[in-house]
Amino acid sequence: MPGPDVTVIIAAYNAMPYVTRSVTSVLDQTLGADRIELIVVDDGSTDGTAAELDRLADGAPCMRVIHQPNSGGPAGPRNLGLDRATGRHVFFLDADDHLGPEALERMVAAADKNGSDVVLGRIVGEGGRRAPTSMFGRNQPKTDVFSSRVYWTLNPMKLFRRELIDRLGLRFETGLSIGEDQPFTATAYLEAAAISVVADYDCLYWVAREDGNNITAQPHGTRMRMDLFRMMTELVARHTEPGARRDVLMHRHFAVELRDAVLQLCREPYRDTQDALLKELGELIEPYYHEGLAARLPAMVRLRCHLIREGLLDELLTVVRWELDRGAASYGITTLAATAAQGPDIRTEDGRAYAEYPYFRDSTLNIPDDCYDITSELRVRHFLETAELEGGTLRLAGHAYVHRIAGETTAELLVRKRGSAVEHRLPVRRVPTPDLGADEDGGQFRYPGAGFDVTVDLATAAGGAPLGPGLWDFTLAVDAQGVRKEARLGSRRAETVTSETVTVVTGDGTAAALFTTKPYGNLSLDVGETRHRVLPHLAVDGASWAEEGSADLAVTGRCTLSAWPDGALTLRATEVSTGAVRSVPVVPGSDGAFSVRYDCAASPGEWRFELRLSAGAGEWVVPVPPGRLVAARWQRFGLPWYAKVVEGRDVLVVRVGRVELLKGVRGRLKRR
Repeated sequence: MPGPDVTVIIAAYNAMPYVTRSVTSVLDQTLGADRIELIVVDDGSTDGTAAELDRLADGAPCMRVIHQPNSGGPAGPRNLGLDRATGRHVFFLDADDHLGPEALERMVAAADKNGSDVVLGRIVGEGGRRAPTSMFGRNQPKTDVFSSRVYWTLNPMKLFRRELIDRLGLRFETGLSIGEDQPFTATAYLEAAAISVVADYDCLYWVAREDGNNITAQPHGTRMRMDLFRMMTELVARHTEPGARRDVLMHRHFAVELRDAVLQLCREPYRDTQDALLKELGELIEPYYHEGLAARLPAMVRLRCHLIREGLLDELLTVVRWELDRGAASYGITTLAATAAQGPDIRTEDGRAYAEYPYFRDSTLNIPDDCYDITSELRVRHFLETAELEGGTLRLAGHAYVHRIAGETTAELLVRKRGSAVEHRLPVRRVPTPDLGADEDGGQFRYPGAGFDVTVDLATAAGGAPLGPGLWDFTLAVDAQGVRKEARLGSRRAETVTSETVTVVTGDGTAAALFTTKPYGNLSLDVGETRHRVLPHLAVDGASWAEEGSADLAVTGRCTLSAWPDGALTLRATEVSTGAVRSVPVVPGSDGAFSVRYDCAASPGEWRFELRLSAGAGEWVVPVPPGRLVAARWQRFGLPWYAKVVEGRDVLVVRVGRVELLKGVRGRLKRR
């Protein structure tokens, strides 16, 4: 009999009342209790957790409870759970937290479909606890640590393939009281055949305990933080060669673990201890800190590293106090964004922006300006209020500004052809926004001229010439005090701006489709049916005679285009032998459906029917299907006429003529 799909391991210590919800969230999974093995290790709890676990285990055959003396941390209990695990996959859950009902079902499905060794499910905070977000922007069936943000979450609350754990002999570091999960998770990431991210479902809820006793909230000394930093940088160095890929991973540890070590260093009570630890920190960062890594790091991290390498303890203490005064150092990553609420003044010079952190341009220290250069950290904040494609013109309107650089801005729209170097620049009309910025950063910055309004004429946007066929992307280039930043438009938009594709045919016959890219939600324009075809928007359901004894042919169908030139959509009848053409205009209703009548009594002959959209050089044709029309008969000027389908055609062809009375009589006599 096959074993369980997932072994869920919970290490529990004094986790009341949270452990009840944690356990029941596992037992109630839609994956089914018969596919789950739940192992809970009670690590010497003294608050009733042990009794509650035993109560929950009664009547839950998939649940096992192991009681042991307190080990001092979650590593030992997790390792014990791993020793007993029999599932194909393992998921670690903290006793404070709980799962979304479909979490395991979705993560196991992702692992099985993609052959993934590690699956991350989206984490959300509860009760004010902050959760990582950057890696959950979209579903990622297959990724790795170099092409995604998964390395920025090294907690073990993930689905791991047990075969990978067993093959690598992975266990948690019992010698660490903080970060004991990082070597485990990082090694699994680096050795995984594939990593999947489930971002479209709330899989894990991180709960902030009311008593503040989450393990991650506990203080830890400088030595422990430095040991973790050393362990992780050495691990990364073992798994990667020097260069850009190594720097991608080192970025995380210099921004987080090194920061935490510095904070603890500044809390050490004795100066001699601080001096010795600072020297050791300098030795720890020296093998890995170089120009390539520095270019990836935020300015504040570069400043810390400079002060550490130069042994400037007093200056480092001042910088840390500056951060603490602004609450920045309590965040997961210290960047300009993290310090935005009470951030530094910003100086702009020669197209660069500098944060006036402590000791900026101090003539006695001569710290390089590069340690204060935040140009790469600045972001364009943008919002799209209007995106309308009508006929041959596209109108875009909204606002955009470089965050934290106050004052007037200028902008231009860059229309870029995807996959090429072709770019067209269009002027943007500035729209006043006097109150923009009042509701953020404590009103410290205002952006009074950040509004924009621009019209893209498809017939002239390419320097007076039409935009050629292809996919065109829209980027707004914003200039604030000489600092120029760019942002793709569309990902932040008003609810009135549709994300549905809008397809039109212009007066000169150009097909254009305004669409939203996936997964990022940016706006792009397809000119010339590169991906978005016109024909799927045109459909003919069938044809029938309007009424008994009538010569009117009723054709029904649908046109879901958003716009086309007046009179361009017709039902066309072409006489097969002469090529003569008769057309009837088609006018769909608001839902795109239409029903159009064609008077077959007007002309004799064989007539082929089709729905046709014709504008300029563009023409799209949809044949009317032949169907099963019975012959129609009517009187005209007292004489009998008929219309009948010509058999054996893949398009509706109707023969129209006058009934010859003599032939009719002979036919009836023969039938007798």
